[in-house]
Amino acid sequence: MSGENPSADDVQSADDVQQVWDVVVVGAGPAGASAAYAAAVAGRRVLLLEKAELPRYKTCGGGIIGPSRDALPPGFELPFKDRVFAVTFSNNGRFSRTRRSRRMMFGLINRPEFDQQLVEHAQKAGAELRTGVTVQRVEQHGSAVPDRRTVAVVLQGGETVLARAVVGADGSASRIGAHVGVKLDQVDLGLEAEIPVPDTVAEDWKGRVLIDWGPMPGSYGWVFPKGDTLTVGVISARGEGAATKRYLEDFVARLGLAGFEPSVSSGHLTRCRADDSPLSRGRVIVCGDAAGLLEPWTREGISFALRSGRLAGEWAVRIAEAHDAVDARRQALNYAFAIKAGLGVEMSIGKRMLAAFERRPGLFHAVLTGFRPAWNAFRDITRGSTSLGELVRTHPFAQRALTLLDRGQATPVTSDAPGAVDDSEETEGAEASAAPGASGAQGAPGAPKD
Repeated sequence: MSGENPSADDVQSADDVQQVWDVVVVGAGPAGASAAYAAAVAGRRVLLLEKAELPRYKTCGGGIIGPSRDALPPGFELPFKDRVFAVTFSNNGRFSRTRRSRRMMFGLINRPEFDQQLVEHAQKAGAELRTGVTVQRVEQHGSAVPDRRTVAVVLQGGETVLARAVVGADGSASRIGAHVGVKLDQVDLGLEAEIPVPDTVAEDWKGRVLIDWGPMPGSYGWVFPKGDTLTVGVISARGEGAATKRYLEDFVARLGLAGFEPSVSSGHLTRCRADDSPLSRGRVIVCGDAAGLLEPWTREGISFALRSGRLAGEWAVRIAEAHDAVDARRQALNYAFAIKAGLGVEMSIGKRMLAAFERRPGLFHAVLTGFRPAWNAFRDITRGSTSLGELVRTHPFAQRALTLLDRGQATPVTSDAPGAVDDSEETEGAEASAAPGASGAQGAPGAPKD
């Protein structure tokens, strides 16, 4: 690649000297791969940059809920390791109860395989992939930038890649996010272990996940079965590192899994954007973790990555076509509006839910396990037939319940509440137990299958 940095006076177009990509996407996770696919399928020249070699491990529970499924490229075959028909809830290891569904609620994947398939779809659409490259910075002014329609992506080692638009999807510690000026409002620490288990243990967990409300405010743990491996993790606010580690150790021991050696133990910081955080700067936009886009209460990020990535790719095409800074700015603002009108609304409600959950985890446990409309709402959200925002917007009882939670008041638990969702297709299958833990021996047997 040429090392020259010609000015607009030297040549008519930077394309004459050095290839200028329509869209450069930094980061090949779900957000970046989705952005690259969306831009490439529109017929644009797209370069996808990834610092790691693929496939690569990512700390993540790997739950694919309805909104994630609906945001995937056409023809994408999900590599499910298990399908979830039942959820066991416990409150710090106590009062475990299992709720069941006749139809699958969500699926479980391994991130290396899932991410690789997303990248392959982007490549089939025409995107070019380069791995093992680290982006040092982006420049929108200066000697590396040949004209005002171009962004320079400077790689480690000094190589410069030119683009008409750049999408930052380089994770929660994003260099592109720093360039844009992303501001964070909530940072959490997730710890996770991938634990291989014998067939007898794996069979007991098949089709069922565990969600445990944890001992620290806002914390919870999970067990996600994936064939012969259980993904076991916990998450809580950053600053509670020792307590979070102790929670994971106690959680694993309570489950009866302490005797099994994890194949992978990892940690990861999740970061939520502040409400006034920017999503663009000039011809550079951010999505997914790089933008701080995830659900604040559950910290679910895959659906936010896929959805924001697709939008970023679509709007990056428009930014690339913009002939001046004013038009580029207009398109970037339209992208920000699209994000805030959809994902932003969900995040706002999620923040309210997290604040209420931090105060009253026991109430949340009682409502989810004992109040049928709450379980129906959880089921429908995971399936993708509704969203938290849609429920609050359309159901008066949900609006009233959230308002009461905002005020720190308990909501009445009655099965005939207004706005209740029909549960006719569900088998409750609930099992109340005050026994500590929710291990295979103490929990529910396998859930019904397709």
